[in-house]
Amino acid sequence: MNNQKNSFFGKIDWLTIFLWFALCLIGWFNIHAAVYDPENPGLFNMATNYGKQSMYIASAIVLGITILIIDAKFFSSVSPIIYAVVILLLIVVLVVGRNVGGNQAWIPLGSFRLQPSEFGKLAACLLLANYLSSQSNKNPNLQTLAIGAGIVLFPVFLVMLQPDTGSALAFFSLIFVFYREGYVNNSFLIFGGLCIVLFVLSLLINPWILITVLAIIAAFFMWTLRKKRKDLINLGILFAVSSAFILCVGFVYNNVLQSHQRNRIDIILGKMDDPKGQGYNLNQSKIAIGSGQLLGKGYLQGTQTKYNFVPEQSTDFIFCTVGEEWGFVGCVVLISIYLTLLLRIIHIAERQRSAFARIYAYGVASILFFHFFINIGMTIGIVPVIGIPLPFISYGGSSLWSFTILLFIMLKFDSNRKGIV
Repeated sequence: MNNQKNSFFGKIDWLTIFLWFALCLIGWFNIHAAVYDPENPGLFNMATNYGKQSMYIASAIVLGITILIIDAKFFSSVSPIIYAVVILLLIVVLVVGRNVGGNQAWIPLGSFRLQPSEFGKLAACLLLANYLSSQSNKNPNLQTLAIGAGIVLFPVFLVMLQPDTGSALAFFSLIFVFYREGYVNNSFLIFGGLCIVLFVLSLLINPWILITVLAIIAAFFMWTLRKKRKDLINLGILFAVSSAFILCVGFVYNNVLQSHQRNRIDIILGKMDDPKGQGYNLNQSKIAIGSGQLLGKGYLQGTQTKYNFVPEQSTDFIFCTVGEEWGFVGCVVLISIYLTLLLRIIHIAERQRSAFARIYAYGVASILFFHFFINIGMTIGIVPVIGIPLPFISYGGSSLWSFTILLFIMLKFDSNRKGIV
């Protein structure tokens, strides 16, 4: 009995739980400020979003405790079942889902709306860890990489049918898991970075002019490396692939992306100025954050927040409330908590004795980092607005529960490091 008690309480990473709970409380109070109703001021009033969020937090605590009680091996054994159930829900939402803001991403369950895509990341993370850990005794190979990529991309395909680009992009953060396990190397990441640079340049510069510039650069290096046949071949392949990529960008940009997505990218790149139309959300977000200055205007004192200038401020743009009411200092504190949590998760990942737990923990870190970076980045105008929640902070039951389950399963693995297979 004493051993069980020690196993349950003594080996749990309480620092991570403290950081999680701190973020939940910060989110709750900022949701209260973002949608404050003077006629229903109570934090527990179920007629308001902040009242509902208190219920979501309470249920998240119950979920966390339940996960910590369950045997750690249970999650690895049922990962295929969890994945299959979530895939089924992603198909069901395309048939019976409720369309909100142009995305058919929610299944109505009475007054509650379930968003399966939030749980899709959890399911993909679990099954990916299950599969890659089963191959851990083998050298990384293309077949394993292809199957692992398929596990991630299948839910991405279904989420894109909703269409919910923001949620779909979050799955690609799992590339860091493949990197950590040796399936992709530094060259792949450098190539990915080059693709991002070329994508941006292709939208700012005429593609044929850009290809001409690349041809001149390639010709210079070919002349420099004229005696090294292998390097010449590699450089030629890189130029050909880069040129093809540049030409594909224009096609995808004009024929695949929706008009509002193109407009958001144009606003970020400075090609379009529409502060009262497509750029309204971003413009009001930057005004709200900037108006907070050093120490903020104070709790419930934000004018941008109080008069509803920023749309979706309790969900996608919740960081605006932090910036306006708590100022630069409040933003730094919040970002510091997130960075501490992410570093703690990486530390936990590296001390795992099983491949499954390590791979899963890196998946948790990757998903949380993507949401953290993109959500805050879009509110301050360094990335396009794609509409994803800030973990543990944004309003919503699906988001809070999925991130909580994601995190607490990792904590369970960590508390039982000797017993996970």
